[in-house]
Amino acid sequence: MNKVLLIGNLTRDPEMRSTQAGVPVCNFSIAVNRRFRNQQTGQQETDFFNIVAWRQLAELCSRYLAKGRKVAVSGSIQTRTYEAQDGSKRTAFDIVADEVEFLSSPQNAGGAPSGEYRPAASSPAPAPAAAPRPQPQQAETGFTQVDDDELPF
Repeated sequence: MNKVLLIGNLTRDPEMRSTQAGVPVCNFSIAVNRRFRNQQTGQQETDFFNIVAWRQLAELCSRYLAKGRKVAVSGSIQTRTYEAQDGSKRTAFDIVADEVEFLSSPQNAGGAPSGEYRPAASSPAPAPAAAPRPQPQQAETGFTQVDDDELPF
């Protein structure tokens, strides 16, 4: 099985291009910190991975990602060989993304993350004690508001 899951920060802005057939492809790289520090130096070690996203995922990555954003990438490792300018053969490893989850939001003009959930400005008034329980109401944000007493845990 060839499956990899990485969480890291973009080291550069994504580069979007298209194949000759018009298929979108987006390339970017991420820096992933290792779990443990180097025993000799005590420094945090970091690995760098090249990510390749195709089609609609490529368009979304190109549109919404930028240098510094934190992402989770799920995909597979692909190897390729090429000849360097000096004539030597080199091997490169790329991560072909199946899924990319945006873990940090870009800051909007107001300073708050644009993807942040904000509850509706007005909450429903509490029902009188003798009245039957109100049905959950749909908030403006698309979330259903539920009273904590109704949760089974």
